[in-house]
Amino acid sequence: MLPKIRIAALFGASGVVLGAFGAHGLKAVLSANESIEIWRTASLYHLLHAVALLWVSGLATPPRWAFRLFATGILIFSGSLYVLAVTNIKWLGAITPFGGLALIAGWLALCLKGTTTVD
Repeated sequence: MLPKIRIAALFGASGVVLGAFGAHGLKAVLSANESIEIWRTASLYHLLHAVALLWVSGLATPPRWAFRLFATGILIFSGSLYVLAVTNIKWLGAITPFGGLALIAGWLALCLKGTTTVD
């Protein structure tokens, strides 16, 4: 299994790639689907939580559940929005809140666990 920091880095890199791809490579599709803002929301949450993953992975005792919930949340929340933006399949919007709940649960897991930073 990959170390947590590498997983966080992969989420960060993929967030940058997907954000740029949406802005440039998919501009015509996203404009036609009127889904540019959906793509932007997906990439914003993707990148913000990639940074959260990176931070969590650097803690002296990384809270496992926070890391898992952030990763799952990125995949479900941002992933469903990316697919929705490109395909315009509206029922995918029903999946998105589950990813949002995972992201919220990740933050709450951090709150409940407490943290110790590496000095």
